[in-house]
Amino acid sequence: MNWKNLSRKRKAYIFALITVIGILVWAFVSAGIITHNFNRSQLATGEDKQEALINGLILTETKEAEKYWEIYGESGTYNSTNEVALLDNVIGNFYDENNTVAMSFESSHGTYNSKKNEIILYDNTKIVIKDGTSLFANRLVWSGSENPVHAKGNVKIIRNNEFYATAEEVEISPDYSKFKISGHSVSKIYDSKEKK
Repeated sequence: MNWKNLSRKRKAYIFALITVIGILVWAFVSAGIITHNFNRSQLATGEDKQEALINGLILTETKEAEKYWEIYGESGTYNSTNEVALLDNVIGNFYDENNTVAMSFESSHGTYNSKKNEIILYDNTKIVIKDGTSLFANRLVWSGSENPVHAKGNVKIIRNNEFYATAEEVEISPDYSKFKISGHSVSKIYDSKEKK
């Protein structure tokens, strides 16, 4: 086959075929270079990781028609690998055995770990208990309806202008009726005639 003896039409077909083959080889090599690190990182982890960015997330735990808690985050993310939801601008409620609100809360940030069944609130956390007691803390940890709730860091407690306390840590009983103050605490009790 002599190049000079080929018609223009055949030369155009051969040129087009070589061009297409060249583009396919270039695309194949480029795809290998682009995905080289991606494939290696997936092989290194060996796990499928899923993460979701969410606006307006509501989480609730109920058992046998009893609601234990509900938590709402204005925005957040959920990671399937560690089964943790990270929430921003959080509000929510914990319920007692009568399915009435026993404690309400709000916080700038919070997490829910579904493996540990644990809610952690941190940064500008405010808690209001059903008896009218308000708590302010850096961090609140709830780890199940059978366990006490722990509030830590710069805790301030106010109860109906009758009681005021500051502490490093407060433990709230599982039924939300009692709390135990610990660590560099200062408490003040006011009678009805006294004002804070």
